[in-house]
Amino acid sequence: MKNLLPNIIKFLLFFGLGFAILYVVYQSFQKSYQAQCDLDFITECVKAGEAESICASRTPVGDCSLLDKIIQDFKSSNFLWLFVVMICFLISNVSRALRWNMLIRPLGHSVRLFNTFFATMAGYFANLALPRFGEVVKPGLVTKYEGIPIEKVMGTIVVDRLLDVVCLLSMIGLAFILEFDILYKYITENASGGEGMSLTKKIIFIGIPLAGIMTLILLWVFRKRVMEMAIYQKIKKIVIGFMEGMKTIAKLENKGLFIFHTLVIWLMYFLMTYLCFFAFAPTAHLGPVIGLVVFVFGGLGIVIPSPGGMGSYHFLVSAALIIYGVSAQDAFSFSNICFFTVNFCSILFGILAFILLPIYNKKNKVDLPQV
Repeated sequence: MKNLLPNIIKFLLFFGLGFAILYVVYQSFQKSYQAQCDLDFITECVKAGEAESICASRTPVGDCSLLDKIIQDFKSSNFLWLFVVMICFLISNVSRALRWNMLIRPLGHSVRLFNTFFATMAGYFANLALPRFGEVVKPGLVTKYEGIPIEKVMGTIVVDRLLDVVCLLSMIGLAFILEFDILYKYITENASGGEGMSLTKKIIFIGIPLAGIMTLILLWVFRKRVMEMAIYQKIKKIVIGFMEGMKTIAKLENKGLFIFHTLVIWLMYFLMTYLCFFAFAPTAHLGPVIGLVVFVFGGLGIVIPSPGGMGSYHFLVSAALIIYGVSAQDAFSFSNICFFTVNFCSILFGILAFILLPIYNKKNKVDLPQV
């Protein structure tokens, strides 16, 4: 109970950040959508034989609601393709669980796939409440049901996340190789910090990285005091356990299979974005290279600490699609379709995880060591 209030505060802060970004992005696209609606009204009015000045003075019949458009776009999307996207989500996480098992095995423990798979699902679900909270929930569940010391499991989580960073950087590098001119132009235009830079772009491109840099500087300046703190000693002890867990990558039994699962995970991640194109008419014509760019932008959006990448994911995915000629409103609709399809899976299987894990482990009880 003593941790309840801090967790509630953290949730409100991170959710507030995500909602604030999403709200700013929505309002921006709503304004442009309303402007386009007004222009379309004037055009149709002129075609009907009225003078342009008279048409411009009239108020369009009803306001254009971007929210209504998003709901309608979701309803009209191809649910067969969205189902395929969900299958890709499941395949990626089966491979992730199998890869995690391979990291745990050198610690002297043989874990059950059911437990690692649903612990992974529970982790995604937890991340929707608090960013990165899933990295605590996942090893916690494996420790509970498999009896492995938490610090050793955390070490394998660190390895898992380091591999994800390497893979994401590789995907970014590939996107730059294939679309260098377009991406370089986008970065130079949006990271310049000029007067026309919107609040959302300042938060994403300047504010968050600057806050991170300032935190690191303060930690370095006051490092002696930090090292004297009890929490530092606890972290040091955990890090030692991490290192033991991280050494497992050098003790893998089948490195080729490990690489295979890594490739499957990231191929499925890419397909979850690319195949979603076919579910939505305005993006159905886009090719795999554009899919890679949109996937990279979305991946960077999820890295930003908001629940599931809320707001930041929408902004960056929409920005990537706009580069390739998709209207702002259609781009925003696509980002919502993709975002909520994947998070529907996270919520569904996350809830199932918390229901099924206790039942499965009660029926398949094993003697656990004291941890």
